[in-house]
Amino acid sequence: MLAALFDNPAAMIMLVGALVGIASTLVGTFLVLRGNSMLSDAIGHAIVFGIVIVWLVTHQQSGPLQLLGAALTGLLTVVLTELLVSTRRVKQDAAIGLVFPVLFSIGVLLLNLYARDVHIDTHTVLLGEIGFVWLDTVTLGEYRVPQALLSMGAMTLLNAAFVGCFFKELKLATFDEGLARALGLAPGLLFHGLLLLTSGTAVAAFDAVGAVLFVAFVIVPPATAYLLTDRLWLMFVYGILVSILSSISGYVLAVAWDVSIGGMMAVMTGAFLLVAFLAGPRYGVVAQWFRRRGQRRLNEIRTLAVHLYNHEGSPEQHEENVARALREHLLWDDAKARRVVARSREQALIERNGEALHLTPGGRELAREILEPGRRSADGQG
Repeated sequence: MLAALFDNPAAMIMLVGALVGIASTLVGTFLVLRGNSMLSDAIGHAIVFGIVIVWLVTHQQSGPLQLLGAALTGLLTVVLTELLVSTRRVKQDAAIGLVFPVLFSIGVLLLNLYARDVHIDTHTVLLGEIGFVWLDTVTLGEYRVPQALLSMGAMTLLNAAFVGCFFKELKLATFDEGLARALGLAPGLLFHGLLLLTSGTAVAAFDAVGAVLFVAFVIVPPATAYLLTDRLWLMFVYGILVSILSSISGYVLAVAWDVSIGGMMAVMTGAFLLVAFLAGPRYGVVAQWFRRRGQRRLNEIRTLAVHLYNHEGSPEQHEENVARALREHLLWDDAKARRVVARSREQALIERNGEALHLTPGGRELAREILEPGRRSADGQG
C-alpha cells in the first residue's frame, strides 16, 4: 500500500504541496501577526545568495550544508535590516527593500557567472517544479521515497516541535513583547529562532515550489485564517486546512487546464483568501455589510423612539407623533417611514392607532436609556 502511494505521482505532488503549506503556515502565522510577513519575501529571495555561496565553497547542491547556508543567509537579512532600522534613518519596510535586493542580486550574478552548467539556476531556485518531485527519490528500506517529501516532512515536524514547545512564549512575545521581555522570555531570541526556521523552510521548499511560491504559502494561508478567527490555535487549524485544500484543488485545476501546478496552488491560496475576505464571519465584507445594515436599522428605530418620547405629552403631540410627520421632521421618505414603523411595531416598541404613534413601556424605556445613559447605572447603585 505504501509502495503504491509513493509510486503515485499525483499523490506525491499534492502531499509535498500540502507539507510546504503546513510548514510555512506554522512559522508564517507569527510573522503575519507581528506585521513582519514581508520578511518571508526577503528571506525567500535572499537565500539565493546563501545557496550559491555554499555551492561555491563545497560544490554541494543539496543537503544539510545548503540548509544551514540558506538559514544563515535569512538571519543575515534580518540582522542587516535591523542595523539599518537602528540608524533611525529608514523604516523597517524600507530597510527590507534595501537589504534583500542586494543579497538577491549578488546571488543571481554569482549563479550566472559560476553555475550556468549546474542544476542550481535562477529559474530552479525562484520557480521550482513541483510536478517533478516524484522523480527525485531516495531508497528507504523497500520503498523509493521522493526527496522533497522527506525534506518537507522533516521541516514540518521541526516547525511543529518548535511551535509546540514554545507556544505560550511565542504567543506572549507576539502580542506583548514588552511583557515577555520583563518576564525574561527573550522575545528577540525566539523571533530569530522563528526566522531561522523560516529560512530553513524556504530552502527545503525551493526545489519543490521555488522561493517565490514559498512566499505565497507562508503569507496567504495565515492571512486567510486571520480573517476567519481571532484565536491563535484556530489560526493554525484554518491555515493548515487552506494549505491542504489549496494543494489538492491547485493540482486538480492545473491538470485540467494544463497550467503550472505550483502556480495554480498559489492561485488557490489567493482564491481562499478572497472567499475569507468576502464571506468571513467577522471581518468579511458581507458580514460587515449586514452588521452595518443592522446597526443602521437599530439607529432608525432608536431615532423614532426618541422623537416620539420628546413630544409625548406635549401640546404638539397630535401633530408630531404621527406617521406623516416623520417625513418632515426626520427627513424620511414614505417608504422608509413605513419600514421603520413596521420594525418598531414588530419589536413591541410602539403602537399605532390610525396615524397616531404611541410608545409602549419598552419603547419609552429605550428612549430614556438613550437620552439619560447614566440613569440606569445610577438606579442600579441606588
